[in-house]
Amino acid sequence: VQLQASGGGLVQAGGSLRLSCVASGGIFSISALGWYRQAPGKQRELVAKVTSDGSTNYADAVKGRFTISRDNAKNTVYLQMNNLKPEDTAVYYCNLVNWYENNFWGQGTEVTVSS
Repeated sequence: VQLQASGGGLVQAGGSLRLSCVASGGIFSISALGWYRQAPGKQRELVAKVTSDGSTNYADAVKGRFTISRDNAKNTVYLQMNNLKPEDTAVYYCNLVNWYENNFWGQGTEVTVSS
């Protein structure tokens, strides 16, 4: 499985970005998908995840601002990020967990939010 993330960039506080992650290989539709982030000097943390049946889970820090979604026809998972804050600045990684509970990671896409 290979994951290719895109959509990061520089945005002012209050702005929006949409991250995309395209998967190749594996069986996308039965995989759990997630977005994680890692800020400088901090550990990687879960941002949001979506299961194969569409159930979602969010970190408290992003609830009400971020939305994760998946398009199985396009093997793509999205993260819509609204009302961005400087503390959202991080490298964002997409994650796929397959039927055998193997973890796969994308290369990361950088998000910088200026105040």
